[in-house]
Amino acid sequence: MSIFILPPPSGNIAKDIQGTWWLTSREDWTKDGHKRIDPFLGADPVGIISYAKNHFEAQFMRRERTEHLEKNVFEAGENNTRASEGYDAYFGTYEVDEKTGKVKYTLIGSVSPSNIGLTVSRDVRVNVDNLVIQLETTTPDGEPVTRTLTWNRIS
Repeated sequence: MSIFILPPPSGNIAKDIQGTWWLTSREDWTKDGHKRIDPFLGADPVGIISYAKNHFEAQFMRRERTEHLEKNVFEAGENNTRASEGYDAYFGTYEVDEKTGKVKYTLIGSVSPSNIGLTVSRDVRVNVDNLVIQLETTTPDGEPVTRTLTWNRIS
């Protein structure tokens, strides 16, 4: 497999993302087609994201979260959030650029104080009950990757 190529924006993203979504996959790929596993959240994290008007919330957790992750704090990659103990959660506001399909998120609150006030950008596409969020970021070692998150609508 390799990087998922996004279709052109629909022009209705702000309307179509409204609701609550359950994470079905989260993958990081290098430009030369190598898959990378996030050491913080693992290969198959659980997650939920909700959108209402111009506000959102997101939560992610390592599926096999255990007590020995307790002291682990991972630095944020470029264009990304910082998390700890196998968990990441934040909320804030968002703005959609319908022409480009980019969504700009500004974090008001977060499990990690260093995320508060952070603004990040994501490519977003919606196809009925499927949501794809894609971003350029880096691994903890600084290697560039494209992260693709796929979600299913639950409400």
